[in-house]
Amino acid sequence: MGVPGLTGFVEEHGGFLAALRVQRTKLVIDGSSLYHRLFFACGADVRHGGDYGPFAAAVGAFFDSLRACGVAPCVVLDGGRDAADGKLATLRSRAAERLRAAHGLSRPGGGGDGGGLLPLLAREAFVQALRRLGVPLAQCFAEADREIAALANRWGCPVLTLDSDFCIFDLRGGYCPLSHFQWQSVCGGGDALGCYIPAKRFSSEKFCSHFGRLNKTLLPLFAVMSGNDYVNLPALEVFFSKARLPGGCCGWKGRKHARIQGLLNWLSRFSEPTEAIENVLQYLKKHQREEIRELLQASMEGYTPSDVNLEDFFQHGNYESQAARKSDLPQWVLDALTKGELSPFISDALILRSTFLHVQVENMQRSSAHSTALPIRQVIYGLLLKISHTTEAASPSKQISKLPVVCEFDRIQKTLKKTFVQAASLPADFCDDHFPLDKLMEVPMSCRLMLLLETLGVKMSILESVPSHLQLPVAVTCYWTRSSEPKVKLHQLKALLLMIIFGELHRTTNDPDPTVLCFEDDSIVYNQFLNEKEKKLQNIEFDLDAAHSFCQWQCCLQMGFYLNQILSSPLPEPDLTRDQ
Repeated sequence: MGVPGLTGFVEEHGGFLAALRVQRTKLVIDGSSLYHRLFFACGADVRHGGDYGPFAAAVGAFFDSLRACGVAPCVVLDGGRDAADGKLATLRSRAAERLRAAHGLSRPGGGGDGGGLLPLLAREAFVQALRRLGVPLAQCFAEADREIAALANRWGCPVLTLDSDFCIFDLRGGYCPLSHFQWQSVCGGGDALGCYIPAKRFSSEKFCSHFGRLNKTLLPLFAVMSGNDYVNLPALEVFFSKARLPGGCCGWKGRKHARIQGLLNWLSRFSEPTEAIENVLQYLKKHQREEIRELLQASMEGYTPSDVNLEDFFQHGNYESQAARKSDLPQWVLDALTKGELSPFISDALILRSTFLHVQVENMQRSSAHSTALPIRQVIYGLLLKISHTTEAASPSKQISKLPVVCEFDRIQKTLKKTFVQAASLPADFCDDHFPLDKLMEVPMSCRLMLLLETLGVKMSILESVPSHLQLPVAVTCYWTRSSEPKVKLHQLKALLLMIIFGELHRTTNDPDPTVLCFEDDSIVYNQFLNEKEKKLQNIEFDLDAAHSFCQWQCCLQMGFYLNQILSSPLPEPDLTRDQ
């Protein structure tokens, strides 16, 4: 995320970061940065499909520390891709990086920090943990940076993230890098202010003064010229090859740091961005200049705080966004997206008809684990894009040709590829002219439940004896045993059922809810099970075929989870941090 090389540049200099005691303040948190940071910091296992329990515990401990210091957090998450899809090239590049990391982990001896590869349901587990903790959460319609900046400036409080783009925003309360936020080392203050979290805050004043009193208004131009997630202008390489950037070659490690140093020194010659842009254009061919000027000016606007008032959402539940209004999505969909009750996967499918399927540690010689869940995704696409059997009923060939198509980015062996998937047509008695997408919530719940169960190939009579919070995982497991390729082996099914039982034991032995009965035998069995699990993980070799099978199960659970959410939970939402 952010400006290439800038985080390392700031860290190396050190003087740009000032000590800060975080206490008795509001704090706007970049949720995407936080859940990445917490997952890899908690030592969770990335090779065996998730280990969401330790991750959820780390999330709980983090917010306990904030509470102890009187910090009032608000978490803001990125939403889906924007309608212009300006970040597509970056997303494809990162997906390819994750694929390489997954392949490395899948090989004998693979391990390490996971190469930044999060398990499939980490985001959903994070959102569930926030809800359980009562932490205020907003999911933006697209990327969250500008809305985070606007909210922090409205409150005059710091932003907690690990995104170097926040070195560029003009923030009243400053930017606190997560790498210097010592939430595990809460200090007890000796005065009336009480406990605080030691942290550091980036000082844009110190940063700019280091480069000859650089005007802060030039920082967005610096970011755009350096290349960020949205902008990569090959034409600017002509500028860098011809311009003599002062002080850009000595005293800094690496080519990126030299370019950063040189570009900032060069920009300090100018009083404002327009003057600097005109000087940049002098190095380019005449026929390129107007286009590059417009691109630079438009890209710089990405560093102005948004006009979306997230404070109004956190206080009154109102989320007004121009981009959201232009999308023409039903209001119930917009509301659910903002509350984090629907995944960005849904808005990507609706607006762009394009989705990314995230790779796991699986057997790269086999079909993607997501292939097993393809029929569920097709029903999701059919629901979102609203197709019924009544469409061209007299001509099946015409009906198929008119079905909407969604572009999916997924792996074929070790390469990221895009494939085009047709949406499924829905049963006529469920999807008719009386129930377009904006009126989906008016469909009787019994019909929504029927569609969910028919998609998973399960009858309600089978689930009636299952505890309600386990009905969706059990239904998904039935689907998995029928649809996986190669077929699920009996010992794999037994292992999965044992882990669900383990999740139940964890719930009964650790849940503070007094209505949850816990027997002494439960605690004994739970502790024995935990010990055996640790021994097995230490002693057995990594079974890639078994891992691939369980990756298929997680793909099915993810899509079953999303379908259940779209249908407004005809089955209770399972606790992802305990059932896996």
